[in-house]
Amino acid sequence: MSTTGENAPAAPEGVNLEEASSARIYDAYLGGTTNWAVDRYFADQAVKQFPLIKPLAMANRRFLGRVVRAALDNGITQFLDLGSGVPTVGNVHETVASHARADEGRVVYVDYEPVAAAHSDHILTEQDALDWAGIVQADLRDPVSVFEHETTQRLLDLSKPVCVLLVSVLHFVGGETDVDALVRQYHDEFAPGSWLALSHICNEDSDNEGAAQIARLAEQYKNTQNPAFLRTRADVERWFGGYSLLEPGIVHLADWRPDDEITEAEREAGPFMWCAVGEVPAT
Repeated sequence: MSTTGENAPAAPEGVNLEEASSARIYDAYLGGTTNWAVDRYFADQAVKQFPLIKPLAMANRRFLGRVVRAALDNGITQFLDLGSGVPTVGNVHETVASHARADEGRVVYVDYEPVAAAHSDHILTEQDALDWAGIVQADLRDPVSVFEHETTQRLLDLSKPVCVLLVSVLHFVGGETDVDALVRQYHDEFAPGSWLALSHICNEDSDNEGAAQIARLAEQYKNTQNPAFLRTRADVERWFGGYSLLEPGIVHLADWRPDDEITEAEREAGPFMWCAVGEVPAT
């Protein structure tokens, strides 16, 4: 199998093109171009395994956009996007740029994958956005490296509210990682008024056929660089300990402050992901 597609960008040095990557697969689901044959092959097989995966990815992306706009409307202008992936449809900084004054927004993307970091830096440079947005190449499982990075320290003022985005990423964190402790570590760094937005795959609220399909897909991800873990609403609720949940609470993607852009296919995919936004309360 060829590992470089006709439309794919040049691969940054050190990028593994022999094994599919969740970030690049997600880009393929959304119709992006920062993916290679190995990723597109996996995506094609995933669609056969779970036909709703592409509308689920798009519903998740729309949730991200609604959160960013809601945060801006609430006066939050700083964003920390953990596990941001490769640049694709609906980037945080593009949403901020279209919804806020040019001098307002601050965005820090965090991803450990070289291709995500390289192409994030490329697009921010092309768009002349590096004075207010940047990429930190670091593992989100190491909060110290995220917060001590020069880009984070330059762009974010942690004494003021930050919108922290853990969107469609914690299901790739598991194994030896204590996810509860990891989420608390991030919580402890942020000022009152900060938001945590989170989404995570699930199958407990779907029919038996769909539940089995997405369980098999999660099993298939064990053959990528990023194994996937299914979790429950109770897990999501526990992660929001220390936060005040914003309306409408823990819901499926299409039900979080919906707008008229949500398609019927995205609604059908809804039961396969939980999402919520919480606020750090005043002490």
